[in-house]
Amino acid sequence: MVCGVKIIDNFLDKETFNNIKKILEQDMFAWYVNKGVTNINNTNKDHYVFFHKFYENNTINSNYFTNLKPVLDTLNVKALLRIKANLYPKTHKIIEHDWHQDYSFTHQAALLMINTNNGFTIMENKEKIETKENRMLLFDAHKLHKSTTCTDKNFKINIVFNYF
Repeated sequence: MVCGVKIIDNFLDKETFNNIKKILEQDMFAWYVNKGVTNINNTNKDHYVFFHKFYENNTINSNYFTNLKPVLDTLNVKALLRIKANLYPKTHKIIEHDWHQDYSFTHQAALLMINTNNGFTIMENKEKIETKENRMLLFDAHKLHKSTTCTDKNFKINIVFNYF
């Protein structure tokens, strides 16, 4: 783990990963729009993200929550804060979103990347983590980080697990 960041490629077995990917990419999956990306500063009012909350505030919010159980088991989650999928539409140039922290207290985040694209995640130390299918990025999400869009695919999808 470098600077509190750990990257695990091929995090899930192929069948489990493809099941999750298929769910998120299906035509009838419920994506909701969020005006702004970080909900912190929202200095870039023209930025937006589509999201799907599987779990938040001790409540399961999605019929697909159980499909994520293999991830939770592998991460050895003790207490869950939130599980949220993000879909960033393709842009003409890569847009870096605002720096943010998921919560203001120390906790773990696991970011599961669903599709390979030329977008990335930028960590507090300015390290850029490339987006690669079935890659898991583990880090303390109370530390500053930011997301980007992509230009080479129709969208960039990831799932963020916030937990203890």
